[in-house]
Amino acid sequence: MKISFLLHSAYPIGGTVSTTFNLAGALAARHEVEIVSVFRNRERPTFALDPRVRLRPLIDLREEQDHPAHREPARVFPTVEGRHSEYSRLSDERIAGYLATTDADVVIGTRPGLNVHIARQAPGHVLRVGQEHLTWGHHSPRLRTVLRRAYRRLDLLTTVTDADARAYRSGAWLPGVRVEAVPNSVPDPVLPPSDSSGRLIVAAGRLVPMKDYETLIRAFTHVAAAHPDWRLRIYGRGAERDRLRALIEKLGLSNSAFLMGPAVPMEAEWVKASIAASSSDFEPFGMTIVEAMRCGLPVVSTDCAHGPGEIIKDGADGLLVPVGDADAFGAALLDLVRDDERRRTMGKSALENSRRFAPDKVVADAERLLADALAAKKAGARPSGDSRAGRLTAAAQSAHDLAYTAASAARRTVRRWQR
Repeated sequence: MKISFLLHSAYPIGGTVSTTFNLAGALAARHEVEIVSVFRNRERPTFALDPRVRLRPLIDLREEQDHPAHREPARVFPTVEGRHSEYSRLSDERIAGYLATTDADVVIGTRPGLNVHIARQAPGHVLRVGQEHLTWGHHSPRLRTVLRRAYRRLDLLTTVTDADARAYRSGAWLPGVRVEAVPNSVPDPVLPPSDSSGRLIVAAGRLVPMKDYETLIRAFTHVAAAHPDWRLRIYGRGAERDRLRALIEKLGLSNSAFLMGPAVPMEAEWVKASIAASSSDFEPFGMTIVEAMRCGLPVVSTDCAHGPGEIIKDGADGLLVPVGDADAFGAALLDLVRDDERRRTMGKSALENSRRFAPDKVVADAERLLADALAAKKAGARPSGDSRAGRLTAAAQSAHDLAYTAASAARRTVRRWQR
């Protein structure tokens, strides 16, 4: 197969970029693979890309930021998608041109707006695949309405958790579209795993509100008070940096809690630690959780939707705590800080249990899924839009849309009366 990934930008640090690079590199062992980056803003990507994977940008912002067409708003990329302001008539044209001329057997989108482009513009012979790296419940009602209509033209939709796949099947109502969970993969570690001897807790990810590092920092006050030899390191960059630094100073943690900035790759930092922490209030998957576990670390994480609960076996390879509860988070950290043997045992379990996210297994499953879907498409297994079944499906979907719109209007009316 020739497989083409359509990515917002291949050049910055980000979970979707990392996941796409991992999957593309593993597939390149047996297939022709390319990554098409809508935008480019630097010479080379931050993450290392397998040399067998071709990377090509559509718009180089270093040269085309002021292109006249880039000053006009996008019309295909949904206006209710979070990154709409970054897209333009120029990106509409470049994406459409790429899809019209692609010789790929499979085209995979990596965010809702790009999935919409693929659903509407990819040639009929191409297997049209949408990846969802967020969750159905996280999308706004207006975006969900757009996706319900556009995603019907996809052949396959993948989510990163089983829970979200169930949510799409029940909430998006996409008859004829196969919806399956394909977890993210994390490459096999290069370094020996943590020996659990370091007095160090590590967290990693963008410094943004969703990661709720305030809860982690407040939780760490419990550890610092009882065990002043332990340290907290948070890796990443983002808009919350100044606020979090001020909080660290306010809580008197300047000598024990540190904002380290980004580290790529993170493996060398994970193996120095004895405990990993994830305090997010929302986590579609949890790449850093898997990365830490693959380095032999037990993870203390909030039990947010949807990823952590499908990755961590509570009490076996990590601990799950309520979202936003700094006291509960601190107590869980102290449980592991105070018990060296439990920490080592859970670290070994984390290393073993996280092997289900190794590239060979995840990629083999993804490969089979793509091959089956492509074979079914070629065999015409999906009902034609001209068939009676297709007409009935379209009618049912229209009725569903009308019902959903009416229900949404009723809910808005109720909220107005409540106010």
